[in-house]
Amino acid sequence: MARRLNPWRWVVLGLAALYFLVPLAASVIFTVDVPGQGITFDAYSQIVSTDGFGSSLLLSLELAAATIAIVLLLMVPAMVALRLGAPRLRPVVEVLCSLPLVVPPIAFVAGIATVLKWGPDYLSRTPLFETFVAIQNPSFPFVLVLAYVVMALPFVYRALDSGLRAIDVRTLVEAARSCGAAWPQALVRAVLPNLRGALLNASFLTLALVLGEFTVAQLLGFTPFAVWIYSVGGSQAQLSVAVSVLSLLVTWALLLTLAGLGGRTRTASSRG
Repeated sequence: MARRLNPWRWVVLGLAALYFLVPLAASVIFTVDVPGQGITFDAYSQIVSTDGFGSSLLLSLELAAATIAIVLLLMVPAMVALRLGAPRLRPVVEVLCSLPLVVPPIAFVAGIATVLKWGPDYLSRTPLFETFVAIQNPSFPFVLVLAYVVMALPFVYRALDSGLRAIDVRTLVEAARSCGAAWPQALVRAVLPNLRGALLNASFLTLALVLGEFTVAQLLGFTPFAVWIYSVGGSQAQLSVAVSVLSLLVTWALLLTLAGLGGRTRTASSRG
C-alpha cells in the first residue's frame, strides 16, 4: 500500500509546486524582461530608492512588533490560567478567539471607523479625546495594532493551544511553586521555555498577518507596507511586482528559519 501511495505523493507535491512556482516565475520574468531592452534588474535596484519604501516597511515592522508583544502578553497568561483553573471554559474561549475568522474584514473596519468618527463628537470635552487623537497618529497608528491583535487571535490561539497540549503545564507549575517560585516566575522559568516552538509559530503567523494586511489599513487611511505596494502599482507596475516578489521571498525565508529553529528546539528538548 505504501509503495502504491508513494507515486501519488510525488504527483501531489509536483502539482503544488507548479501552483506556487509558475506564478512566481511569471512575476519574476515580468520584472526583469523589459520590451526593447532585454533582461534588466532596474526594477529591483530602484526599490530601495523609491519614495516611501523605507518608511512604510519600518512602520509595518513596528506594528508587527507591537502586535506580537501585546497578543502574546494577553494570550499566554490567559491560556495557562485557563488550562490550570478552568478547563471547562476552553470551548467558550476557542469560540471567542475564532470570531475574527467569521467577521468579514470590511465589516470589522467599518465598525472601527464608526467608533473613530463617533469619539471626537461625543468625547471632545473629556480626557478620552486625546486618546482618540493619539491612537490615530500617522507616524504610529496604534489603532492598527488594536485591530491586528483581534485579527491575530485565531492563529495565536491555535499555535499556543497545540503547544500547551504537548506539555504537562500543571506539573511544571507545581514543581516551580514547590521550589519557592512565585506565579510569574513559574510562568517565565518553567512554562515559557517549553512553549518556545509555539511562541515562534504564533509570532511568525502574526508577523505574516501584519505585513500582508491591506483592507483595514487602506480604509482607515494609513500607509504600511502592503498599502504602499498597492499605491506604487498604480504608476510603476514592474516595481510593484518586484517588491511583491521580494516580500514573498522574505516571508518564505522567515518560515524556513522558523522551521529550523523549531526543529532545533525539539532536538534539544529530546536530548535533555
